[in-house]
Amino acid sequence: MSETATDDLPETDAEWRERLDEDEYHVLRNSGTEPAGSGEYDDHWEDGQYRCAGCGVVLFDSDAKFEHGCGWPSFFQPAAEDRVEYEEDTSHGMVRTEVLCATCDGHLGHVFDDGPEPTGKRYCINSVALDFEAE
Repeated sequence: MSETATDDLPETDAEWRERLDEDEYHVLRNSGTEPAGSGEYDDHWEDGQYRCAGCGVVLFDSDAKFEHGCGWPSFFQPAAEDRVEYEEDTSHGMVRTEVLCATCDGHLGHVFDDGPEPTGKRYCINSVALDFEAE
């Protein structure tokens, strides 16, 4: 799969519903969240790349993954800064920074300032928003 997959992105909600399963649609298109500790990549340590489940773009590398214990896969940086976008999220009575796929605008999770060096960031990402490709 290429680094970007913009040539076949769905254009309508119906096309997204056809491409994604129910859980992927809930998270990626409706800013949902999988239950803590339920995702297949929370305790996953194989070498490789994590791609957007919506469009296939590489979002995170396994060498940026770390154990945080929050119940979701945690990364200290994206594979490239232009792969993600940020929006203020004021849902659920709090202010957070939402992380979105820059290619398909899919909701990935949130980023916090309690991660390890070198960035001090924790990208808390839903497993269902990712597909893993082993090295």
